[in-house]
Amino acid sequence: MTTAHRTCPICQAVCGLRITLDDTNRVTSVNGDQDDPFSKGYICPKGASLGRLDEDPDRLRVPMIREGDQWREATWDEAFLAVEQGLGRVTEAHGRDAVAVYFGNPTYHTMAGFLYRMPLIQSLGTRNVYSSGTIDHMPKHVAAGNMYGDPFAIAVPDVDRTDHVLIIGANPLESHGSLWAAPDLPGRLKALRRRGGKVVVADPRRTRTAAFADEHLAVKPGTDPVLLLAVVNTLLVENLATVTLEVNGLDELRGLAEKFTPELAERVCGVPAEDVARLARELAAAPTAAVYSRMGASTVEFGTLTQWLVEVINILTGNLDRAGGTMFARPATLEVYRTGQPFQAGQWHSRVRGLPEALGELPAATLADEIETPGEGQVRALVSIASNQVLSTPNGPRLDRALRELDFMVCIDPYLNETTRHADVILPPPRIMQTPHYDFLLSIVTVRNYTRFSSPILPLEPDQRSEAEIMARLTLIAAGAGAAADPAGVDEMIIGQLLEGATRLPGSPVEGRDVAELRAGIEGDSGAERILDVMLRFGPYGLSLATLKANPHGIDLGPLEPRLKELLCTPSGRVELVPPAVAGDLDRLRERLAAPAPEILLIGRRQLRSSNSWLHNVPSLLGGSNRCTLHVNPADVARYGLSERAVVRSATGELVVTVEPTDAIRSGVVSLPHGWGHAGSPQRVAAQHPGVNANTLTDEFVLDIPSGNAVFNGVPITISPYEA
Repeated sequence: MTTAHRTCPICQAVCGLRITLDDTNRVTSVNGDQDDPFSKGYICPKGASLGRLDEDPDRLRVPMIREGDQWREATWDEAFLAVEQGLGRVTEAHGRDAVAVYFGNPTYHTMAGFLYRMPLIQSLGTRNVYSSGTIDHMPKHVAAGNMYGDPFAIAVPDVDRTDHVLIIGANPLESHGSLWAAPDLPGRLKALRRRGGKVVVADPRRTRTAAFADEHLAVKPGTDPVLLLAVVNTLLVENLATVTLEVNGLDELRGLAEKFTPELAERVCGVPAEDVARLARELAAAPTAAVYSRMGASTVEFGTLTQWLVEVINILTGNLDRAGGTMFARPATLEVYRTGQPFQAGQWHSRVRGLPEALGELPAATLADEIETPGEGQVRALVSIASNQVLSTPNGPRLDRALRELDFMVCIDPYLNETTRHADVILPPPRIMQTPHYDFLLSIVTVRNYTRFSSPILPLEPDQRSEAEIMARLTLIAAGAGAAADPAGVDEMIIGQLLEGATRLPGSPVEGRDVAELRAGIEGDSGAERILDVMLRFGPYGLSLATLKANPHGIDLGPLEPRLKELLCTPSGRVELVPPAVAGDLDRLRERLAAPAPEILLIGRRQLRSSNSWLHNVPSLLGGSNRCTLHVNPADVARYGLSERAVVRSATGELVVTVEPTDAIRSGVVSLPHGWGHAGSPQRVAAQHPGVNANTLTDEFVLDIPSGNAVFNGVPITISPYEA
């Protein structure tokens, strides 16, 4: 038996795991790591199933090349040559913008996905860059970028020290905290209540978190900005605000919120006016408080307004950048994603719909437009990395059809699935147990400063390649160096750039030092590990990879401390309470409020044992509540004459769904989980429990305008009985 330790890579809680393997290298048990100072032994059903996920017999082990409708195994050299030829044909005939690249959600959880992302984009030289960011969290970045100058200035609730937390459109007891890395959030919230604190949840559904909370406000989907503006109105009208930061726009904010009264919120949101006013007063009166909002309030038509107002209320109550309020983590590595320059979106626009970029990306909702629409710059090739866009993007069936028209497609993915089946070449990364792990981006949103490195538990087989090598070789192919170029060159380029920057940075401990001398001291068993070593050595704590390897359970780096002053990089040097690029969307909100309200709305649903589409092939995670059913309030079941199944229609399509009556959802709202729709999938377990693709019903032409984020919640639908 072998015992190893690593960080769970499935969700954002960054829990430490203790993994036992037998002498055949099969995982026999996965438990929480009791010695991890951050997660302290906590584990969820997904983490406990890591061994079964890792050993999934349907995972691809070697490259696959498609010939017509048939797939065949290929050598790595053969596969990379096919990629070089396929991308080369497209770029030579149509230019670099004819190639698009898409980064899926799992790339935020892998070392290679982070380290080689920018080199690959730069080598491709295309403006057609897409990611799961615009179907997920872009509103948060755009709000932060416009208010603080830094789009990565993401403040998280200091849950272990707060007295009051308001959770809007999030279900952290099942998500474990999204953009809020806090292992054992149930335990942390219970501790908050034991010390006399309060938990309030605003959500159309009585989620697991809402059921746990002291108070649940059953707000109508998509109306969160009105609720929050009414809270702002109350804070300002009743002189309850305590602004401790240097801000611009307080008087302007007062004028914008003037007509958004609690009474208006009651009419629009369905929450009693007295509850809205009390909510504001309690936030102001609490010794410390934190407002947090996530997917349910980001993937809506006014997601950026919601995320902006979350920050505004934390500022007005004196809780931003304060212990017990919302704070900014300090990662152990160099924060290479922070430029120190004021955030600016719209530096270029999409070809077909003229949608602006944000963080160097175009909205994922317009990818099908770019593939289908002829003309100069038409996307004819796609590099897809760890993404199942057919199930994850709005109007997935349309994108499914569009992908068939590409001249070439290459995927880095361990599965043949609903999206990768359209590829010409699939390059599978190795198993989780064969891969090193470090959370670069999730370290931005931890509720304590913390770091942990996981070495590979198992070696690569001779016919496997590391994810880092796959990404590096793609980068070299895109740069024109060819399929046979040495991937170590990419690693050395990155290391050289980091060291060169450190020696030129005024005040750096190595300012003026010889780069070659510094390079000689860098350690690691691979290029990715050596890059990490550089980033740790020149990070704020002066750590090294060797230090992390000597502490396999992780290192606690202390509680969060105020750091807004060092992150703030607006042109004015002050927090912008009313940034025009965000607050200007209030006019569109007012127009929407004046329009007739839809009769019934569709929202998504977080499930404890599911994470997007890629966990549905693990038998131990299926069944129970992890099913693709439509939650419908019993009053609506009776009103629409529903029985076992119903037909749900939207502007983009229709589905036949299984009805699950429940009073956990308010009348006028139905809920369908995301990531299903596996009928005919080569993934055998998933195909036996296919469910339906909720994104058949979501509209790619309805976006959160400031961020370009897709809208998955608050979708107008009709519902009727299914007649066989």
